[in-house]
Amino acid sequence: MPRNVVFIADADSWSGKGLIARFIQGGTDLILNSLQDDKEWEDVLVSCTAAGSKVLVTHADLCSSRDLSTMLDQAEKLLGPVDVMIHNCCAIRPAHVESCEESEFVEIMQRNAKSAFFCTQALGRRMAARAGGSIIFVSSIHNEKPTGASFTYSASQGAVKMLAHEAALFLGRFGIRVNVIEMGPIEGSDVTFQSELSGLYDDYRYKVPGALLGTATDLAELAFFLTGEEAGYLNGADIRLDGGFLLHYMDYRMNKPAEGETRSQ
Repeated sequence: MPRNVVFIADADSWSGKGLIARFIQGGTDLILNSLQDDKEWEDVLVSCTAAGSKVLVTHADLCSSRDLSTMLDQAEKLLGPVDVMIHNCCAIRPAHVESCEESEFVEIMQRNAKSAFFCTQALGRRMAARAGGSIIFVSSIHNEKPTGASFTYSASQGAVKMLAHEAALFLGRFGIRVNVIEMGPIEGSDVTFQSELSGLYDDYRYKVPGALLGTATDLAELAFFLTGEEAGYLNGADIRLDGGFLLHYMDYRMNKPAEGETRSQ
């Protein structure tokens, strides 16, 4: 049975680490795009090798079609063609509509949305030529829900969501499935999305009905499922992985623990 080759666009991120850990369990080979020096990956490479996975660490500019093409040519020689693309670039910085500098806006849009376009174009063409593949965008509930903290992040994720829909419509004709995971709150989201405009993240962990935050493992398990045959009819889907966070709207009924009570993760 042929081994899958999975490309992870931002291996350095919190989501990247979880994805790596899950996919090497599934017997896949990995292309890890990183901004870090190769020496920073030595321990990970040892773990992957022990699990039986081949790994190539790359440093491609995801906003350069030439750089991506060169990287993919190299990867195909070493590992074979890419079967799964996971775009998980979710850079965020505080930014308000009335005060954001042009350079800040352009940087976030490039890192999140432009990179998504170039990756989809480069890998989509190769997958289409082989009539199969899976593309997963790790996005956010803020591709529709404003953050009140970083409109550039929301705008970039909204662009990624529509890119995914258009790609699903076109690439689906070639047997390629394109889906979006809309990640909800994780540990530290209250700091990341601290806002003077919105109270969405005030006591945020208790706005999740189960009062537990999402993790990189939750994300990785869903991504792994989406690449499998069991998800063969899923194309163009937006899957909200937020534990029901966005369903909450009445603060006084938050599922808070009683005084002195703690909840285990």
